[in-house]
Amino acid sequence: MVGMDIYRILEFLPHRYPFLLIDRVLEADQKHFRALKNVTVNEPHFQGHFPGYPIMPGVLIIEAMAQAAVAVVIQQPEAKPGGLVFLVGIEEARFKKPVVPGDTLILEGQLLQYRRGLGKVKVEAKVDGELRAEAHLTFVLRSESGGSA
Repeated sequence: MVGMDIYRILEFLPHRYPFLLIDRVLEADQKHFRALKNVTVNEPHFQGHFPGYPIMPGVLIIEAMAQAAVAVVIQQPEAKPGGLVFLVGIEEARFKKPVVPGDTLILEGQLLQYRRGLGKVKVEAKVDGELRAEAHLTFVLRSESGGSA
């Protein structure tokens, strides 16, 4: 298992502020991953979602899950530097309880299947060990040139 700090994350994710939604990969191998996102009140979406009661939007929780899942994808043998991972499907998404400023969101997942650059992961988002959201995400790994990896 490997961990990754923000500098390593910036090497494999093309996202930048304000859309980089993970702060650290705690561990990752070819089958499992754990990452974290520190939720802070100064994030731009909290200005309008919702004034007086800031809640992290569900779509951004899903995006954070997808970004965390890339940590397992880049461990696959055919992953190449400069390749991109695209989210192509979301299934069984459930939101159990709000994520609010001050929370540390732990994103844990496992690779369910992977073949020829197409894969599926099951991801859970937890705060203090309590499930806040879960989903099955389908992704495709593309090489730098745009073809399948």
